[in-house]
Amino acid sequence: MARPSDPELEGKILAAARKLWRKGGAGSLTMRAVAREAGTNTPAVYRRFRDRDDLLRGMLRRVRYEIAAEVDRAATVEEACEKYLEYALEHPWDYELFFQHNYELDHSPRASAEVERPARAVMNGKLQNRLGGTEKTRERMLLALWMLGHGAAMLLIDKSIPPEEAPEAKRVFSGAVKAVMREAEFLSKLKL
Repeated sequence: MARPSDPELEGKILAAARKLWRKGGAGSLTMRAVAREAGTNTPAVYRRFRDRDDLLRGMLRRVRYEIAAEVDRAATVEEACEKYLEYALEHPWDYELFFQHNYELDHSPRASAEVERPARAVMNGKLQNRLGGTEKTRERMLLALWMLGHGAAMLLIDKSIPPEEAPEAKRVFSGAVKAVMREAEFLSKLKL
């Protein structure tokens, strides 16, 4: 008689994989270790995830949605940028997965044609509500804000900015985002 399938097993596998990732990064993430951590067997993991990249893609999808949820809770674009930075600093291993594997997983031969980017969609909506403008203009703003956020996150995560200077660095980041938004609002009024 076949074992009844566990409808929550995929979630358990992804949670186990993220736990292992947080402990030791890519080197600790084997299908066998994930199965052991999830309390299942390796074939069960392979039935849900073709290979390690597919598992990484599943983890990345969850991280993307967590970031999007944080950004979505923000009332303003500025607050959304601060929440993005907070997420990166509070979850450095997950953020590492997000920035290190985002491109390679999205553009591998096995990646789906349509890449989900929920945080980008949320931020695009916030920018549209605030500035209007064209899709191209909003894409440029998204890129500028992402570059600011990612740069701040990496400088703080790898301690290029010493921890004792982190509060000031966060204030500088917030000021830079506000300056970019003031300039964007000015330009949007000029219809440039």
